[in-house]
Formats: sequence, structure tokens, C-alpha cells
Amino acid sequence: MTDIDLLALYYQYQYYGTKMTAKILLTSFDTWLPHQKSNSSDDLLAKISQIKFLPDSLTFLRKLPVDFQLAPNLAIAQINQLQPDTIICCGMAESRQKLTIESCACCDSGILKTAVNLEPLVADLAATEISHEAGKFVCEALYYAVLKHLADSQLSTQCIFVHVPILTEENTDKIVADFLLILTRLP
Repeated sequence: MTDIDLLALYYQYQYYGTKMTAKILLTSFDTWLPHQKSNSSDDLLAKISQIKFLPDSLTFLRKLPVDFQLAPNLAIAQINQLQPDTIICCGMAESRQKLTIESCACCDSGILKTAVNLEPLVADLAATEISHEAGKFVCEALYYAVLKHLADSQLSTQCIFVHVPILTEENTDKIVADFLLILTRLP
């Protein structure tokens, strides 16, 4: 059994001990540039989906198109259908070295902040930090649209956006481990 499998068992214990019926939606993006063989956000969710000991209440919406209207529309349709308790949207950040959890999203002059208290979420995580700059691209457009939909619909669903660095042999285990710990710490 690998360290990741042990962490997944820990997650399952934490999850079933506190959130028996919680539904979690995880999203990722597809590639958008010719040089990209894959999108690290989808690579991470692929690794998470292969872990044997995770609960069935995780729903994956993978490879969203890198499109400012289509990605939010597909995500919101899935949110309306699934009615998750928690949403973790993921996107690739090629220039970053750590997982970064975005505190807010901007659109024109509007700023929406996540309701999740991020400080305890990232406390003691080796490969994760908080960011206050969601990137001004489709990632931020998706995050803003989802936060706005949740607010407009008066849903109590928690939502965060996680930017994922390029996964390498050196960082993959740390990134997966931190992501699993984030799952256990979310309300």
C-alpha cells in the first residue's frame, strides 16, 4: 500500500466520520495550447479518481473546454443537476510551483470571494498556498460564474478554485497528498 493509498484511507475515515452524505463536485480543464500534452488540473483529477479507497460521493466533471462561456455553462448545469455540498474547480497554472487556492474571482469591476476560510485549509500543507490572483483567464471566469451562481441561487454550497502546477515526478505525490488533505478539511 502506497503513502497515497494510506492518505486516501485516512480521507475515507475522516469523510465517513463527519460527512456521510456530502456530495463533492471536482472539475478540471482540457488543454488549450498546441504544446500542451495534458492539463495538470485534469492530470490531478485522473490520479485522484484512480485511488481505490475514496468514497463514491465524489463526482468528476473533467476536461471542461477552455471557453469563457461553455465551461461555466457546463459546470453550472452539473451543479444544478447534482446539487453538491462542495465544489472544487481546478485549473492549470504552468508558471506556479505549488497548488494555489484562489481567495476570489474578478469580472469587470465585480469581485466575489469564496466563503471558505482558506487559512485553516492550507495550514501545514507542504505544497499549497493561498493566491489572491485567479489569473484573468477562463479559470477566473469559471470561478466567478460559479460563485455568482451560488450567491444568486442562495445555495449554501462551498466552492474553491485550485490552480495546479505542472505535475512532475518530484512534486506529484506532494500535490496529491495536499489535495486529499484539502478534501478532508473542507466544511
